[in-house]
Amino acid sequence: MEKINRKSSARASIKLGELDYTPVLIALAVVLLTFVVLFLWKRKKTVRSAVLFTGLCDSGKSYLFTHLCLGGGRETFTSIKENVGSYRTERGRELKMVDVPGHERLRGKFYDEYKNIAKAIVYMIDSVTVQKDIRDVADYLYTVLVDKATSKIPVVVLCNKQDETLAKTETAIKSMLEKEINIVRQTRRSQLQSVDNSSSSDTFLGKSASVDFEFEQLGQRIRFVPCSAKEEQFDGLTTFLETL
Repeated sequence: MEKINRKSSARASIKLGELDYTPVLIALAVVLLTFVVLFLWKRKKTVRSAVLFTGLCDSGKSYLFTHLCLGGGRETFTSIKENVGSYRTERGRELKMVDVPGHERLRGKFYDEYKNIAKAIVYMIDSVTVQKDIRDVADYLYTVLVDKATSKIPVVVLCNKQDETLAKTETAIKSMLEKEINIVRQTRRSQLQSVDNSSSSDTFLGKSASVDFEFEQLGQRIRFVPCSAKEEQFDGLTTFLETL
């Protein structure tokens, strides 16, 4: 009986030793490699490397973009697609620059396309026509600031055309926008409530509806900078770009 048990044990050990683990090891290696590739792809996809120039039409975005990326301002027309270029800082660092079309039918599409790789936003304003266009300027800025994809990155509100006599100062523009954003957020809140009878913090900007909006209430860094692209006076912007 003991001899039979020994033979069975020996036979079992031989069979176990003869097993080929190569397919199992290959499968594990493939799974591990897949996870590594997916991790690297996702990491590369979400790297924030671009500075987005956005704002309404005729604010001077494309003119300033060509000045920074091509070394001189060019006559521009209303863009129907994004412009992509690079800007080298004084420290030698290269920044990807994306000029988003300002037309209301296009800007949302291209902004959504690039917002997840944005490391900073330059929101450009025509300081001469801002009072006339304040509702559209404030509404689009609200959209940018409330977007979760860009709610933690720095924003420069670039007040262009400061060389013109009728231009509003950056301080005046900031005050005008704060007042108008109060109206915009109330309108959006009412629209949301009419749809699902609820309010959502995802679409509300500021502390609360009972407190007047101020940019200082937001967690992200927002600065108002004067600029004249035409006169090549945009030191405030280039100083900001050096910090990125």
